[in-house]
Amino acid sequence: MILILLLLALNDQQPSDLNIDKAGLALDGYDAVSYFLGEPKQGFKSIQATYEQVTYYFSSEENKKKFLSEPNKYLPQYGGWCAYAMGLNPEKVKVDPETFKIVDGKLYLFYNFWATNTLKPWNENETALMEAADKNWKKIVE
Repeated sequence: MILILLLLALNDQQPSDLNIDKAGLALDGYDAVSYFLGEPKQGFKSIQATYEQVTYYFSSEENKKKFLSEPNKYLPQYGGWCAYAMGLNPEKVKVDPETFKIVDGKLYLFYNFWATNTLKPWNENETALMEAADKNWKKIVE
């Protein structure tokens, strides 16, 4: 228990800051590693791992092993909340797990519902929004 608390303190993210369901599942069950292979895939409950009190599903044992060897490499930015919304305000907005972008080896997720795809305006002003989102995320996790 003390080790978990120390890891959370080092990471500054509490499970309550993260976009997870009531059972503690991240990414709506999508495989975090699959994003980095070019296409998000739904993971399987039978292939899961827990990292820092959060459950992740994987589409293969190989992806699970990759994740467990370097979990921080595969975690979505801003706790899995919408990157565009985080760039506008320090606000947690849900995402469509299939609307994503990898930038400099980091996973960013976006809201894409009701004819509003926030990846489009993000792409138009990515640098400024990312800088603002980084600052806004720090306000949430402090």
